[in-house]
Amino acid sequence: MKKIAVAITGASGALYARLLLQKLQQLQAQCAEVSVVMSDNARYVWRTELGDECYNDFPFRYFEKSDFLAPFASGSARYDALIVAPCSMGTLGRIAGGISNDLTTRGADVMLKERKKLILLVRETPYNLVHIKNMETVTLAGGIICPATPSFYSRPQTLEEAAGTVIDRVIDLAGLENESFRWGSE
Repeated sequence: MKKIAVAITGASGALYARLLLQKLQQLQAQCAEVSVVMSDNARYVWRTELGDECYNDFPFRYFEKSDFLAPFASGSARYDALIVAPCSMGTLGRIAGGISNDLTTRGADVMLKERKKLILLVRETPYNLVHIKNMETVTLAGGIICPATPSFYSRPQTLEEAAGTVIDRVIDLAGLENESFRWGSE
């Protein structure tokens, strides 16, 4: 049973966040706990891109971005992973710089110091050198950079199916069992 935290930032790509929450809901039998924090910009981008506020409808624990009493703000809570999806370049930069100014960046700092999974679903293109150096810093500290880059081996037919290939990869990285397309299988 995994304890998973999800942070949703204001980067474009609310579809990734929705698909991740849906997948975690489907895999709830493998999760002791799922906690969610969203930035104000994340809520705005979700409403803009997806046209709804269904982020409120998932059966998870929600925390405000300034709530440093949330369990995943401390290593003693023994969370297994923090997935930041989508991860803005500003959030990446604050994580790389060790700036724990909100629950997302504090949770990321905890994952790195505890040697737990920090998975950043970065969503920007193109990358500038600052982005790349920040990705290098987080990677050297033990984090996983997972660009929001779909795969096409499974021949996705819709935008959601293409984005789902990224979420399947994130779920694998988090250590959850997931039925998805596997290269070389029938």
